[in-house]
Amino acid sequence: MRRLFSILVAVAMFGGTAFSQTAPAPAGVIVDFCSLDNGKYIGSPSIAVLPDGSYVASHDEFGPKSAEYKSAVTLVFRSTDKGATWHKISRIEGAFWSTLFVHRNALYMMGTNKAHGNVVIRRSNDGGVNWTEPCDAEHGLLVEGEYHTAPTPVLVAAGRIWRAVEYATGKSIRWPERYGAVMLSAPENSDLLNAANWTRSETLRPDFSNCGDTDFKGWLEGNAVVGKDGSVLDILRVHVGRAADEYCAVLKCDKKGRRMSFDGFRPMEGGSKKFTIRYDAKSGKYWSIVNYVQPDFRGMFPDRVRNRLVLASSDDLQTWTMRRLLVAHPDCLTHGFQYVDWVVDGDDIVYLVRTAFDEPDGRQAKDYHNANYLTFDRVTDFRQYSRTEMQ
Repeated sequence: MRRLFSILVAVAMFGGTAFSQTAPAPAGVIVDFCSLDNGKYIGSPSIAVLPDGSYVASHDEFGPKSAEYKSAVTLVFRSTDKGATWHKISRIEGAFWSTLFVHRNALYMMGTNKAHGNVVIRRSNDGGVNWTEPCDAEHGLLVEGEYHTAPTPVLVAAGRIWRAVEYATGKSIRWPERYGAVMLSAPENSDLLNAANWTRSETLRPDFSNCGDTDFKGWLEGNAVVGKDGSVLDILRVHVGRAADEYCAVLKCDKKGRRMSFDGFRPMEGGSKKFTIRYDAKSGKYWSIVNYVQPDFRGMFPDRVRNRLVLASSDDLQTWTMRRLLVAHPDCLTHGFQYVDWVVDGDDIVYLVRTAFDEPDGRQAKDYHNANYLTFDRVTDFRQYSRTEMQ
């Protein structure tokens, strides 16, 4: 019934145009679809819950026919029925790798203006229909230069608002060796559009020289996370080689947001792909949705295996436990469920997925990475999974 519902929603959304799902549809509700024929792919899903209970979702466009390297395009959608149906409400030029978040009853979007571009922030006072334009340092142009990021959390802690990014100008131009970790922060009650209110930390570049035989290649897509002791952390995806174990990197930021220090690597299934970590005070746990690599695929490069999504939790950010399998496909070459962004809505987790799946006419996606769907789904009563349920 869910699959049939997704098909009907997809047909309704696109107004009975050329979109007609005759092949099996991906799991969840289809928010947007971009055909292989367009030369564009769906990237950077982000989701927020507005004060009135409606959901707002966004994604950017990348690929050979996109404007990702000039003035990237992000599309914004809204649902007023808890994610059952979605409607496009705005199109933004100059927004890439962006996070949606709600702060003081306003909706914000924070990312870069293009691939390896300036860090920018926008505000919407009408739920995502109209947005401010980051035309200068007083209106949302926060930091100029070559920056990288993904839709990772915006954190409010210790009286400040925090967002992790990566500085992309390094000694190497190779991905991801070029990325150094940076934390941006501002007083939580300040004007977030004014660059003068933001502090940029020092750039902390990875040093893998003392890591022994571990095959570390770089770090990226950091999460601003509050530690159990109240400290602000930057927890990053770690790129590793073929058949390697997966890790995340933990950095500590000082209270003023100026200095960063390396606090070690932690084993983390799915840690070589983008993840979102959030702390849930009600359960006293940290939660994430990760790309778990099952044993049959352990000989591959783990960052390329994105065909299984698993709900995971940690009590202390030291050890992660896989709690529940959410979606899976036996093929990892042309099927991917990745770059998940999620938020808590009551007792549920609602999440968006950059999904590479079969086209409506039965053609396969270009590959696991170049997604053609944006999909929405829900983990009902997520706190019940205090023990492992991987079936």
